Amino acid sequence: MPKASAGLVMYRLNDGQLEVLLVHLGGPFWAKKDVGAWFIPKGEIAAGEDELSAARREFEEETGIQPAGNFQPLGKAKHQRGGKTVVAWAFEGQCDPRSIKSNVFEMEWPPRSGKRRQFPEVDRADWFTVEAARNKLHQGEFPLIERLQESLGDKSKKP
Repeated sequence: MPKASAGLVMYRLNDGQLEVLLVHLGGPFWAKKDVGAWFIPKGEIAAGEDELSAARREFEEETGIQPAGNFQPLGKAKHQRGGKTVVAWAFEGQCDPRSIKSNVFEMEWPPRSGKRRQFPEVDRADWFTVEAARNKLHQGEFPLIERLQESLGDKSKKP
């Protein structure tokens, strides 16, 4: 059965233009990838865990930022591979993406070496306009950004 994840999209209006905070996955598999290798901060929903609570927990684990504010539902999106479902909310916020502090995971690296290494779950974050996010973001998550833009309407358009 496909897994379900929950996430948050932090956004800001910069001179009237919508920008979203995206994260790049850490570890050796993603190190040299860029296009399609950015995601909203998200993670698996634990058994019995409330979806929004999971989204808030995962955002904090992956960015070191405690999310606060009004959480606007963006609904669900489905990743093409494996059929994973992502449910997300948006909230307005501000941060310096260079200051993110992600949790770490451990894995054997290089493969079959017997050596275990730690890697950050997220190695960097940045603000992207909707058009830039269209190219950087994993395509299965882009509908969430489009819904955010639609919900903001005229507020996210340049004057």
